[in-house]
Amino acid sequence: MLDTWNNLLSGFVTAGTPINLLWAFVGCALGTAIGVLPGLGPAVTVAMLLPITSQVEPTASMIFFAGIYYGAMYGGSTTSILLNTPGETGTMVTALEGFKMAKSGRAGSALATAAIGSFVAGTLATILVTLFAPVVAEFAVKLGPPEYFCMMLLAFITVSAVLGQSTVRGLTALFIGLALGLVGMDQISGQVRYTGNIPEFMDGIETVLIAVGLFAVSEVMYNALYEGKSSADMNRLTKAQMTPLEWRRSWPAWLRGTAIGFPFGTIPAGGSEIPTFLSYATEKKLSNHKEEFGTTGAIEGVAGPEAANNAAVTATLVPLLTLGIPTSVTAAILLSALQNYGIQAGPQLFQNSSTLVWALIASLYIGNVMLLVLNLPLVGLWVKLLKIPKPQLYAGILIFATVGVYGMRQSSFDLFIMYGFGLLGTLMRRYDFPVAPVIVGMILGPLAEAQMRNALSIGEGHWRVFWDRPMSFTLLCVVATCLLLPPIWSAWQRRKSKV
Repeated sequence: MLDTWNNLLSGFVTAGTPINLLWAFVGCALGTAIGVLPGLGPAVTVAMLLPITSQVEPTASMIFFAGIYYGAMYGGSTTSILLNTPGETGTMVTALEGFKMAKSGRAGSALATAAIGSFVAGTLATILVTLFAPVVAEFAVKLGPPEYFCMMLLAFITVSAVLGQSTVRGLTALFIGLALGLVGMDQISGQVRYTGNIPEFMDGIETVLIAVGLFAVSEVMYNALYEGKSSADMNRLTKAQMTPLEWRRSWPAWLRGTAIGFPFGTIPAGGSEIPTFLSYATEKKLSNHKEEFGTTGAIEGVAGPEAANNAAVTATLVPLLTLGIPTSVTAAILLSALQNYGIQAGPQLFQNSSTLVWALIASLYIGNVMLLVLNLPLVGLWVKLLKIPKPQLYAGILIFATVGVYGMRQSSFDLFIMYGFGLLGTLMRRYDFPVAPVIVGMILGPLAEAQMRNALSIGEGHWRVFWDRPMSFTLLCVVATCLLLPPIWSAWQRRKSKV
């Protein structure tokens, strides 16, 4: 333990040099801006900037790339809350309650709890990375395809049951997402399927494209078609900071979100999307203010998912540094950046490149403080977006979404898809079908399919592979409980009321 703290102290000495502090600041600021823009995520940005690895010292470039990575998670919450336009897939859940809070005049509180929750979760997760990186990675590597599949099954059931007006509506939305996730090339066999001979579908349908359509475009269409002038109160801002009550409601959600997000960041089970949805489901179940969810906006529904998102992002460094296993697309690009320097990530990295590793970990502490200092003062500036008259604001959202989506692949076809799903999202909202399970199905469907087929290969085609292993059997029991307990409880309550 003493060696750990000595190494961390030396890491702070390295990360605290003026040039490394400058790289950390530029990375955090750039990452925040990237997070605000839909479509241009941290993975694309880091990939574009990889050529600088030939010009910049390894420690400085890794600090820079890491700043972009977790800075994007901070920035993504801003447009999710203010414009219902997720900048990142990991901030989609934030839009569910954050945008409702903005419409009811509490945008400042939503932005503040997102920024502070991100700081708390990022700092706690960094402490866990410092102390337990090898231990957590050792446990994560023992999980196989059966466990991953059961984890995703749990995410499917939890999200469908919690996010919809009814389980049937939630499952319907989920199956739409699962069907969309099947479009494109089969991950295992390479067989092209369900493309309708349309070349643009060969690589599948881009998730951010669908998210922008279902959230941002449908918000504009729904308000134009069904709400008219009734939602003018969206431009009302009552306060720009958190009340003592909101602080009391937020801090348990920050801690729970961190506890949910960190383990998921260490395993290749879908990035930060699963823990954010699970955190939202947890907060909705535990909240004493359930009537605020989906109506005026519950602050726990912003605090928990934002904490889970940032904890998961920080935790990706555990398997990346200790095992050389990337658990997200951005982590995979960071791995290639290390390889460009001839540095091999894995168990020997802490011995062979200890200066770089501990400077990188120390920079996470510094970067979290930088992001808090960058974001909190901007809360008052961001909420001024809501003072824009509604017609101009919605026109701006459409322009913002169109430019962001077109910039992804410079494809006009993508724009037709985005507006088509905007119309679908409008109809789903009109008839009370949740849109979030569609995104969950799209993201996790292909991963779940691949893990299920790999698990069956391990079990030689026998389904018993899922209950022969203790961890996957436990997860299946949890799934069965989530499915059976609510209807049994409801029936018992009805019977009790009749007595």
